[in-house]
Amino acid sequence: MTSRQIRGAAAVAVVLGMTVAACSAPGRGAGNENSGDSVVIGVASEPETLSPLLGYGKDGNSKLFDGLLARNADMELIPALASSMPEISADGLVYTYTLREGVEFSDGEPLSPADVVFTYRTVLDEKTNSTARSELDAVKDVRAEGEDKVVFHLSYPYAPFAGRTVLPIVPEHIAAEQDPNTGSFNTEPVGTGPYVLSSWRKGEKLTFKANPGYWGGAPEVKTLTMAIVQDDDVRATRLRSGDLDGAILPPNLVATFKDDDSRKTYRATSYDNRTVTLPTAGEVTGDRAIRQALDLAVDRGTMVDKILDGAGRPAYGPVPVDDPWFAPEVERAHDPGRAEAVLDDAGWTAGADGIRTRDGRRAGFTLLHPSGDKVRQDHALAYASDAKKVGIDVTVESATWEVIEPRMKDDAVLAGFGSTGDPDFGLYTMLHSTLAGDGFNNMGRYDNPAVDQALDTGRRTQGQEARKAAYDTVQRELLKDPGYTFLTHIDHLYVLADRWDGLTTQTEPHEHGFASGPWWNVEDWKPKG
Repeated sequence: MTSRQIRGAAAVAVVLGMTVAACSAPGRGAGNENSGDSVVIGVASEPETLSPLLGYGKDGNSKLFDGLLARNADMELIPALASSMPEISADGLVYTYTLREGVEFSDGEPLSPADVVFTYRTVLDEKTNSTARSELDAVKDVRAEGEDKVVFHLSYPYAPFAGRTVLPIVPEHIAAEQDPNTGSFNTEPVGTGPYVLSSWRKGEKLTFKANPGYWGGAPEVKTLTMAIVQDDDVRATRLRSGDLDGAILPPNLVATFKDDDSRKTYRATSYDNRTVTLPTAGEVTGDRAIRQALDLAVDRGTMVDKILDGAGRPAYGPVPVDDPWFAPEVERAHDPGRAEAVLDDAGWTAGADGIRTRDGRRAGFTLLHPSGDKVRQDHALAYASDAKKVGIDVTVESATWEVIEPRMKDDAVLAGFGSTGDPDFGLYTMLHSTLAGDGFNNMGRYDNPAVDQALDTGRRTQGQEARKAAYDTVQRELLKDPGYTFLTHIDHLYVLADRWDGLTTQTEPHEHGFASGPWWNVEDWKPKG
């Protein structure tokens, strides 16, 4: 019996949320030499914290923790720490969860309703620097009832609320004794998940050991090492040499493993889009005609073919074209001729060098992209090339995120967004005006009252038909008033040694690599043969 069967549903989609850099050969395993039950994965980055109280694993992506619910391979919600799906009141304002019996934290202490209440109340506390708090806006109160029940009271009917209860649960007996923002729990976590943290060498690797007391059954992969290898080429080289069991790679490097029979390639569809933010405060990017022209000028199909090698889809907005929530009427053609007409009508006149001006102002701006990200760099360069053809001068500049963040208000950024589970999960934080300038939320400070109203309707309405109409409105408004230029939705590609059975992929969010991949269900892998 697999742990998926033990869990009483399908695979618990608790996606991996960590990273590391290892030097062990795949058949030997970090810290477990001469063992075939270890796996070493190469990823590009690591989390800043391992505490769910600060947002780690808020979408269910952790091997250290579990939520009340989880998602299976088909992204369906299934019970995890809850013994069944929640009971929901007729008015959609009360959700009651019954906890699974016999679950213990990795330190041997039993899970209780008090742990769930503590977790949610701490995240909702404004003194806690949690990235998950705005996503729990509907929660008015959470309380324990008896020895095994937790009850959430909502301030308004929030249709996708159950999907928010994949939030990992932390032990009150440890975390309550610390400041959630600075305490040792951030780097020394204790959870109910299939693995425990063995060591964390910042910037190098995280190593996890199987939790022998895991309620879903002890994993057969006994050691999991996540190697932090920022450079794509280095990850590919280490994978090819046998230093890594698997890695996330861009399409051009995945192609180099095409004829390697000892490894398999996995392709995951995603909500992850590559997008140019167009700050409304910018003297050029703040002009709607400029934004509309750029939306028409960009050649999305060529980006998919040339940059992604076909591993993706054109993005006509934040919702993928193959998603049930996509509004088909917003799909549009590459039309540079119409882009030029829009600029002509708005008074942007082409000069001798082909670049347009209006009232003495040149139609130019800077586009930042994170250094070291070849896929984003290629998107930025292609975008600049397309823009120049219609008379807009885009200067591409690479920088670290530390440099980019304070400039986001004024400069365009080649960004990445996308959350799975429900349109509200990603669109609200990206587009709602109340979150303008809130860290990486609404980076371009987009402000459109019609979009705000539709997002509020989608968030506060239960009926599926009414919600679909609201998100159709959001997509149509973005076509008329594009605060971003959406370029592509990318597929995530992974290459792994073909030594284990049970590998699958999910539809993935923007956060990927360490947060998802074929190892999302590593606790269920079985050795081949």
